[in-house]
Amino acid sequence: MTTTIMEQEARQTPSLIRDQLKNNQAKAQALGESIRNNPPKFVYIIGRGSSDHAGVFGKYLIEIEAGITVAHAAPSVASVYDKQLDLSNTLVLAISQSGRSPDILSQLAMAKNAGATTVALVNDETSPLAEQADFLMPLGAGEEKAVAATKSYLCTLSAITQIVAHWTQNQALLDALDALPEQLQAAIDAERQLTTQQFQDVHNCVVLGRGLGYAVSREIALKLKEVCSIHAESYSSAEFVHGPIALAGKRILALEIDVHDESRPYHQEQIIDLQKRGSKIIHLNQVDTNCHPRTAPLLVLQKFYVDIATVSTELGYNPDAPQGLNKVTRTQ
Repeated sequence: MTTTIMEQEARQTPSLIRDQLKNNQAKAQALGESIRNNPPKFVYIIGRGSSDHAGVFGKYLIEIEAGITVAHAAPSVASVYDKQLDLSNTLVLAISQSGRSPDILSQLAMAKNAGATTVALVNDETSPLAEQADFLMPLGAGEEKAVAATKSYLCTLSAITQIVAHWTQNQALLDALDALPEQLQAAIDAERQLTTQQFQDVHNCVVLGRGLGYAVSREIALKLKEVCSIHAESYSSAEFVHGPIALAGKRILALEIDVHDESRPYHQEQIIDLQKRGSKIIHLNQVDTNCHPRTAPLLVLQKFYVDIATVSTELGYNPDAPQGLNKVTRTQ
């Protein structure tokens, strides 16, 4: 039974993404053509919180599919330190649900002053961010009432994927996007992967993924903190062996993201090693093993959002309004 706004909104995602991809097709085609006609020397991504995590997904996807270096913004450089970067001949993706955070707007203004081509991926089409960017890719997630973002994050990943697919003229990826809404619904309808018992008396855990799986691990760790009050840290499974693996076997729960792409054999080796060291592992899988490897992380997230909303309430929390959080965070 769906009892929380968070879960209700997560369940809206398949239909929202179906509409988003249709409504944004002409915009994505025009943006893709513009990028091909004026190839950037690199891509610069601006975001905070879940939007920044979506940018990590964008970094992996763009570097893998387009072969262009991607850098992440440090928004305080413009808003606090008042510095101007050389972003000429740069493609800037500014990601925001609200489009109103002062530090994101400052970073966008700095990028425009430097002559960058700016793209706003934003849910509020009336926001300053939407109005000031050169290109607008609406997220189309509708009003998101729960403080913990779900549908807006997944809509951001699909929007980034649509941009990259049209930019690189990747027909296989475009076909994968056509299939995505149905696959997301199948993930929702699948049996639960997470149970409340798995998280009873858990105060610390790690979330491990590789490549695009690592990109979404950051969002999973954030949600565990927000809606379950569990201290969760995300790592690339490759990075985890460089020091943090000393925690293995010391009652530290690990959630592993099983994405079926080129990184999977290497990731699985590290998970097997972690199990041998005595760590308890929870497996988050993509449900549909035949989906395109670049959209697989979205299926993992879709299932996780629905499951963790239930776990949160059964643990006694309110995932719709986590203590101390607001929907729009205005940082300088």
